Amino acid sequence: MNEITQLAAELGRRLQVLNAHVSTAESCTGGGIAEAITRIAGSSAWFEAGYVTYSNRQKTQQLNVPAELFTEVGAVSREVVEAMVRGAQHKSRARFAVAVSGIAGPDGGTPNKPVGTVWLAWGVADAVYSEYRHFPGNRDEVRRQTVKAALEGLLQYAAGEISNQG
Repeated sequence: MNEITQLAAELGRRLQVLNAHVSTAESCTGGGIAEAITRIAGSSAWFEAGYVTYSNRQKTQQLNVPAELFTEVGAVSREVVEAMVRGAQHKSRARFAVAVSGIAGPDGGTPNKPVGTVWLAWGVADAVYSEYRHFPGNRDEVRRQTVKAALEGLLQYAAGEISNQG
């Protein structure tokens, strides 16, 4: 079992303890996080929905991301991934969600947002946490590292919820 599959399996175990569900809102990973989760047998008990919103229009239509954010801060930004994760939670009613938007390459980078730039956001109940990352490598490597980081964050936040339960 590869590392990403192991992370997804552990996430499933933790979410089942919490009797909780997760949803994903993905851009640069193109559904890779949802695919990793649904590799796990029985994931229908804890995976609620996956939104692949590659275009800005779909981020707005499916996840209620305010359209003006794209001109103000760009699709690859804290503000957009935080809106994406809130939208995924609201639409799916999942306690946990993750959202990612980035520049996987090989094109599309700028001096301010080079290839490998990724923003991730995690929704945990009413709280939202976000993080900027820059991943090295080619398109596949950037996407794989993003999936791994998304799952690691979900595991971290689910573990925090387990310890908060006493």
